[in-house]
Amino acid sequence: MRSDRITKGINAAPQRALLHALGITDEEMGKPLIGIVSSQNEIVPGHMNIDKVVEAVKQGVAMAGGIPIVFPAIAVCDGIAMGHEGMKYSLVTRELIADSTEAMATAHPFDGLVMVPNCDKNVPGLLMAAARINIPTIFVSGGPMLAGIHHKQKISYSNISEAVSMLRTGKIDEKEMTEYENQACPTCGSCSGMFTANSMNCLTEVLGMGLHGNGTIPAVYSARLRLAKKAGMQIMELVKKDICPRDIMTEAAFLNALTIDMALGCSTNSMLHLPAIAHECGITLNLDKANEISEHTPNLCHLAPAGSHYIEELDEAGGIAAVMHEIAKLGLLNTTLITCTGKTVAEDIAGCEIRDTEIIRPITNPYSPQGGIAVLKGNLAPDGCVVKRSAVAPEMMRHSGKARVFDCEEDALDAIYGGKIHEGEVVVIRYEGPKGGPGMREMLNPTSAIMGSGLGNSVALITDGRFSGATRGAAIGHVSPEAALGGNIALIEEGDTITIDIPAHSIRIEVSDAVLAERRAKWKPRQPKITTGYLARYAKLVTSGSTGAVLE
Repeated sequence: MRSDRITKGINAAPQRALLHALGITDEEMGKPLIGIVSSQNEIVPGHMNIDKVVEAVKQGVAMAGGIPIVFPAIAVCDGIAMGHEGMKYSLVTRELIADSTEAMATAHPFDGLVMVPNCDKNVPGLLMAAARINIPTIFVSGGPMLAGIHHKQKISYSNISEAVSMLRTGKIDEKEMTEYENQACPTCGSCSGMFTANSMNCLTEVLGMGLHGNGTIPAVYSARLRLAKKAGMQIMELVKKDICPRDIMTEAAFLNALTIDMALGCSTNSMLHLPAIAHECGITLNLDKANEISEHTPNLCHLAPAGSHYIEELDEAGGIAAVMHEIAKLGLLNTTLITCTGKTVAEDIAGCEIRDTEIIRPITNPYSPQGGIAVLKGNLAPDGCVVKRSAVAPEMMRHSGKARVFDCEEDALDAIYGGKIHEGEVVVIRYEGPKGGPGMREMLNPTSAIMGSGLGNSVALITDGRFSGATRGAAIGHVSPEAALGGNIALIEEGDTITIDIPAHSIRIEVSDAVLAERRAKWKPRQPKITTGYLARYAKLVTSGSTGAVLE
């Protein structure tokens, strides 16, 4: 076992002395050491319950004959970080999480790992670490939040975000605003729609790194604790068989994940995280593949913000296994792949039928014949940009309008709240990319302001930043190359016509190449916004959003 170097032989006596200091007995010494990566903290609602999940994992490990040892991982709440300087520190934590977990798990040679994440960057960061470390590993998340109830209708975090603009424009009063505030987020857990955290927890199942229910069993259900115990027991089987993350997360597994991503209509952030995780596995995941997969993968779910259903309902309808079982009928999944169960995908999803065809539609009655995400290209984004197609109104699938150009999120938000954005226009927010931000902030506040102002069916928003999974509307992000690198988004001028054609995967500035060349000759790089600390180092090392914003 990997831990033999610190538990066996005379040379390991100093290490054994320190293990004894932890309370490990002679009888335990030599049993598999299982690291449990706990993301618990008291500032993120999705993580406040993880101590209970971790305790259940520890029980599972111990029941199966292992020695559970807990160490921490950080996590940022994107909702709390939203709209201020803190959002610059969201995406960048993905690398910190991966790096620190690699350091801890290598310095202390564990025989296996159980990752217990939940929120937006925490899940992909730990998946990246798992790929790097490549020892037997299993995931069990903290679980999703239950939806709130407002006037007998289910609501979530995205509703309170849009309510801010509704209050500002007189569509609701302060009393109703307070009701939204108190009802939108009723329990612990990752926010209740198919936002980024839940998207990545669901895709962890598809990749084969989490047991069924990992992405959908609500945080407050006792079934979540039972799942955690099973994960603790199952890691011992993975250790025994030496099944490692790179045995599971193959190129075919990532293509499966992209396929189910399209069927579910996941957050556009999955288009950042899947390539980054694949990169750690030594795999290049070209986003051009996303459109190819999307073209023949039907969209079976309209979960919030795209629709009125929530993760708890997806769980009741059969969960991710039911979605995979239905999509497999089309021959779109590789079902021969091994998973963390030690079995194949085919064995895992056998008999997992849809239990509610309103929540998960059958392949004979999809929401659309194409998947929920599209990658657009054109002279505005030569390397691509991303839109959650399933959350776009039909009338905005094709749109042409005059550009309203802003060099930061705050200026755009002021214009929207100030009534300066009008029907038919295209809001452009630039210099918010991985380098330019730095940190590639999410633009939930501007998109929520557009929706809450009643402009969602007539105004598009384009940015080299990114969007929250809670965003809906014609919101197009990850424009690459970004403005800070001299991408064509930096050359757009106020009043330029921008044409968006989502079905054709096209996005264009309607000016000639000659005019763009003239503008480029006059363009000058901007001085970095931040010159000290971690963000300054990150800005120097980070790559394009089109390649997952990984560090060089």
